[in-house]
Amino acid sequence: MPQHVPEQLSRTIEDIYRAESGRVLATLVRLIGDIDLAEKAMHEAFAAALESWPQTGIPDQPRPWLVSTARFKAIDRMRRRARFDGETQRDFALYVEARINEASHDDDEEIEDDRLRLIFTCCHPALPPEGQVALTLREICGLTTEEIARAFLVTPATLAQRIVRAKAIIRDKAIPYQVPVSQELSARLGAVLLVVYLIFNEGYSAETTGAELSREAIRLGRLLLDLLPELEVMGLLGLMLLHDSRRVARTSGDGDLILLEQQDRSLWNREQMAEGISLTESALQSRRFGAYTLQAAIAAVHAESSPVASTDWRQITLLYELEPGK
Repeated sequence: MPQHVPEQLSRTIEDIYRAESGRVLATLVRLIGDIDLAEKAMHEAFAAALESWPQTGIPDQPRPWLVSTARFKAIDRMRRRARFDGETQRDFALYVEARINEASHDDDEEIEDDRLRLIFTCCHPALPPEGQVALTLREICGLTTEEIARAFLVTPATLAQRIVRAKAIIRDKAIPYQVPVSQELSARLGAVLLVVYLIFNEGYSAETTGAELSREAIRLGRLLLDLLPELEVMGLLGLMLLHDSRRVARTSGDGDLILLEQQDRSLWNREQMAEGISLTESALQSRRFGAYTLQAAIAAVHAESSPVASTDWRQITLLYELEPGK
């Protein structure tokens, strides 16, 4: 550990961690092929930054520095492990080392592909739902085990076990680190969207204490839309924004739920609501919209109704009668 890091520099490195750790980790998982080893190497790289950057200054491009440093940390760790684990492990370590050393410099497009691959890995249907949610929050959102445990009202030990089991399944079943091929994408995307919505609902149902989880779900939705601009991704993001725009108005000072028709609509986040409506309208342009877009359309009709007496109940009824995908 460094003896002293100036406070401003420490905050800057923390900002870089929040902004870049997801990209760095996703690239390392591709290079190393092991989430645990990639995560340890990434943390060692940030620890090295705390030691080095006070003397050398922050690089103009911190991410390549971190990836390169983490590569060497991973190689060193594998070499140390291979000394004690026999011939098979030594051969594997040499193979991984060669793959890491031969990897070309990553461009932005490759890095974004890495993030998308990691999302599909964390949300693989072979993992139990609680494992998918925990692993996604840990590896994609970068939340600590303690933060996730606190949000789900479980002990850190319980949450850590969920993550350990999920990683073990990925390793033991040799789950591929890849985006599904086109014929599988629709079904697998549904699993990813479900995980994002589960995270959002967990935060939304927690009333005043769940805002952080809901924000992370919306951030995931934005990331997913950037990486994979599918209409139903757009619909889910619109749905979450519309619901979350009413967060402040849906509970009283005592924490009691306030029904929609009794809410103070002046408390609604109109900017967020407008974005949700815009996304929903764009997703509705396709006649084969899914359940998230349909729910978002219903929420949008309620959002556009002010006062409550002007609610277009006929339109809401028609929306409820529609079947997704028809």
